[in-house]
Amino acid sequence: MSRLFGTDGVRGMANADLTPELALSLAAAAARVLAEHDTTHRPVAVVGRDPRASGEMLEAAVTAGLTAAGADVLRLGVLPTPAVAFLVAELDADLGVMISASHNPMPDNGIKFFAKGGLKLSDELEDEIEARLGQTSGRPTGAGVGRVTDVPDAVSRYIDHLLVSTPHDLHGLKIVVDCANGAASTTAPQAYRRAGAEVIAIHAEPTGLNINDGVGSTHLDVLQAAVLEHGADLGIAHDGDADRCLAVDGAGAEVDGDQIMAVLALALKDAGELKDDTLVATVMSNLGLHLAMKEHGVRLLTTAVGDRYVVEELRAGGYSLGGEQSGHVILPSHATTGDGLLTALRLMARVAATGKPLSELAGVMRRLPQVLINVRVADKAAVAVAETVSQAVAEVTAELGETGRVLLRPSGTEQLVRVMVEAPSQDEAHGAATRLAEVVSAVG
Repeated sequence: MSRLFGTDGVRGMANADLTPELALSLAAAAARVLAEHDTTHRPVAVVGRDPRASGEMLEAAVTAGLTAAGADVLRLGVLPTPAVAFLVAELDADLGVMISASHNPMPDNGIKFFAKGGLKLSDELEDEIEARLGQTSGRPTGAGVGRVTDVPDAVSRYIDHLLVSTPHDLHGLKIVVDCANGAASTTAPQAYRRAGAEVIAIHAEPTGLNINDGVGSTHLDVLQAAVLEHGADLGIAHDGDADRCLAVDGAGAEVDGDQIMAVLALALKDAGELKDDTLVATVMSNLGLHLAMKEHGVRLLTTAVGDRYVVEELRAGGYSLGGEQSGHVILPSHATTGDGLLTALRLMARVAATGKPLSELAGVMRRLPQVLINVRVADKAAVAVAETVSQAVAEVTAELGETGRVLLRPSGTEQLVRVMVEAPSQDEAHGAATRLAEVVSAVG
C-alpha cells in the first residue's frame, strides 16, 4: 500500500482524493499522536490556508478533527505557508496545519503539518499519524472537547517578523510583485511597502478559483512584461502559498533560485554571517552555481532533491543558507522553512544596500544550459546497475570535464529515470542528454 504522505504533506484533488472525511481523520490522528508524545498539557494547533475555494471546506474539516481529538485551535485565516510555520513558534503551539496545494492548479489542495517550533514533521511522526487514521476510541466529551479561537493579528505579526529580519530598507526601489492570486495577495504588497519599496501588485485579487491560473512563479512571462511596462527595478514572483519566490531583473530577465542563493550567499559572507562559508543546495542546482561559489570562496554542499533534505543538512551543520533552484530558500536564523517573502526582502535589501541593479548582482553566476530528459523504463533499478549506462555516463563526464555535469536520477514515484546534462552550449547539452537517454532506454 502506498504511503499517504508525500514529500510535502498530503495532496490531491479536493473533494475527490482529498476529502473532508480524510482531512478530519488526518487532523484528529495528528492531535492524538501529539497528545501522546506530550501529556503535560492540552495540545494547541494553529490552522492556516491559501485562498482556493476548497480551503474553506477543508479548514472546517481540519478544525473539527482537531477539536474532536481534544486540541484547541487558533485559526489564522488566509496567509502564506511560512507564516503558519512562524506562528507555530510565535504562539507556542504544538502543531501547525497549512491547507494548500502550493503551485498546483485550483482543483487540487493539500494538508501540510508543522511540529512544535515550526519544523516539518519527521517521516516517523507522519507514519504514526497515518497508522492512527480512522481511530474513534477515546474521544473527549464535555470540557475535554477543543475550542476554536481566531487570531486577528496573524498577518501583522508575520509581517513584523519579516521586517525585523530585513537588513536594509527598500526606499528608492520600484518593484512589481506577482502574488499568483494566492496566499501572498495581501501579505506581500503590505510587507514590501512597509519595508519602503514602491510596489505594483499584480494577480493579487484571489477569487478562490483563480489561484496559479497562468500566473505566479510558474508563469514568469506576465511579470516580465509588467516590469518592463512600469520601468521597475525588479519583479518578484510567488507561488500559491508563497513558500518560494523567483525574480526578474529590470531588463525582464529571469533570476532563478540558484542565482538568488548566489546573491544571498555573498551578502551573508560580506556580513560575516555565512556559517563556515557554506551554502547548501540540491543536486539539481546548476553547475554555474558551483563554479560561482568556488570562485568566491564559498563551499557548496549538495543534498537529495527536496527542501526537507536541505533543512536537515542546514540543521546538522548549523549552516546559514540553503535552498533549491525552484526558489525555495531557507535562512535558518529567521525561518524554519522556505519563505518566499523573506527571500524576496533579503534579495531586494541587497540591491538597495549595494546600489547595484539585480542584473549585476545575479551576474555573479552564469547559468549553464541544462537539458532534462525523462526516460520511461521497465525497471529503474536495473538501469542503476547497468554497466553500459555507467560507461556512457563516464564517457560524457570525461568529454565535458569541468565545463559540464551529468546527473541520472530515478523518479521516486514512477518507473522513470531523469537524465540531466549541463554543458557550455545548448547543443552540447542536448546532444549528450540524448545519447545518454538512448542508452538508458535500451537497458530499461
